[in-house]
Amino acid sequence: MTKKLFTEKEISILSKNPYVTSISSKGITYSEEFKHHFISESRSGKFSTQIYEEAGFDIDILGKRRIKSAAYRWKKAYAEEGGLGLKDTRKGKSGRTRDKELSLEEKYARLEAKMNLLEAEHELLKKIRMLERGLK
Repeated sequence: MTKKLFTEKEISILSKNPYVTSISSKGITYSEEFKHHFISESRSGKFSTQIYEEAGFDIDILGKRRIKSAAYRWKKAYAEEGGLGLKDTRKGKSGRTRDKELSLEEKYARLEAKMNLLEAEHELLKKIRMLERGLK
């Protein structure tokens, strides 16, 4: 993350852009629409700063490093997960999960999954030990 903090004036200017979802002195959140627009324009050969300028952003306020970092993150996420990689996943998660009482079937399924995992780990350790013995 960049060390450049936004001033109140810069926050005011950036928050007027329709592609900004939220902004604080430390960071900026872009809309999914802008991320998809950025990817499509980038794939057609445009430079990152050019895409930002055409979208109405002031490059001097944002800084080239912040633009470069965002471009890298979005391109990587798009390559790995497609359009879903550009979705902001923070919205649906609000911290710790609720503690709820599990039914007997759910408890049994969890214990069975845990047992299968432990058995697989045990088998893997056995194979490693056998290989180590063969090397000595």
